[in-house]
Amino acid sequence: MPGGHLFYVWLQKTFPHLSKDAILGRVTSRARLLLGSTRITFSILCGISALVPLLTSAAPSRSAQAALRQDTQFEALPLLRSQQNHLLVHAFINDKPALLIVDSGSPGTVIASKRRAHFGVSPVSSDSKYPARVRVNGSYSTLVMARTLRLGGLTVGEVPAISVDLSGPRRAARSLHEQEADGILGTDVLFASRAVLDCQRQVLILNMQPDLPTAVPGLDFRGFQKVPMFVTEGFNLYVDGLVNGSQARLLVDTGAFTTLLHRPFVRRLHIPTAQTRLASAAINLKEEGLDIARIRKLSVGTVDLLGKEVGVVDLGGILHEGSQLSPPAVGLLGAELLNSHHGIIDFGTRTLYLKKT
Repeated sequence: MPGGHLFYVWLQKTFPHLSKDAILGRVTSRARLLLGSTRITFSILCGISALVPLLTSAAPSRSAQAALRQDTQFEALPLLRSQQNHLLVHAFINDKPALLIVDSGSPGTVIASKRRAHFGVSPVSSDSKYPARVRVNGSYSTLVMARTLRLGGLTVGEVPAISVDLSGPRRAARSLHEQEADGILGTDVLFASRAVLDCQRQVLILNMQPDLPTAVPGLDFRGFQKVPMFVTEGFNLYVDGLVNGSQARLLVDTGAFTTLLHRPFVRRLHIPTAQTRLASAAINLKEEGLDIARIRKLSVGTVDLLGKEVGVVDLGGILHEGSQLSPPAVGLLGAELLNSHHGIIDFGTRTLYLKKT
């Protein structure tokens, strides 16, 4: 990265591919999930921004809190929002406290490689149904097994996790005097628990009996626009949209600190960009600068955003799976938009709710 008094952004994005079949498993008892093998393509983006508030927690509305307290089928977990614009949840890995990034762009659970020994996770055995290693942006990462992952009253058993170098976001957290994340909570657990993620109120609601697809009590969607999500085999979530009138798909990614568009797509539409004093770096990918573009009209479902500024980077390696879709994926719907437009992600119904502002 260039020197001087520059403002840096680290973009951590990973794409492991498991060679064996997979998908999340069944509920073995109330409040306990058992994960089956998973075909994972996961991602995380992190950023630093002085404009994002310090670590804060939020809770459901009072009416929703009261309804949830009376319904033992659901549990609402408060989340923290870091200065890197990540939503964080307190959990337990093998009965040890952990802080995890809630990342809708990550189809798999991740444990920071430097925290493996602390949590007592070890590589999968040679006779396991899982591969020993997975490919991450051209390099290989070890697949490890956690005996248990506990979120509130929900316990997930035998969790395969990718051991990944998360030194970027952990270093950024240290520089901001925040607690470092130990890993990532991905959509494997979120889909299995039919979770509902409220990005503005910073609440994760888990269904303790996911075999019973009951609506979460107390949630009021009046004033929201309903946007269907398309879920790929790799468990990435996409929504249809328009960028200055051109059809596009966006990956719904709470792990992305801001909304980002693929540089070649922006060039094809002849959208002017401006350089910034920010630099981006991705796991095992080439470091590059981060540009800014003002989009005349960005539409997500029926929600229109006028004069929206977005980041512009090369997302070719990140959107590999999405680039094969029709229309192709051209960017990431990031945390700043999901927060400002009160995004609610319902993993049970595969629906994104947004409010017009």
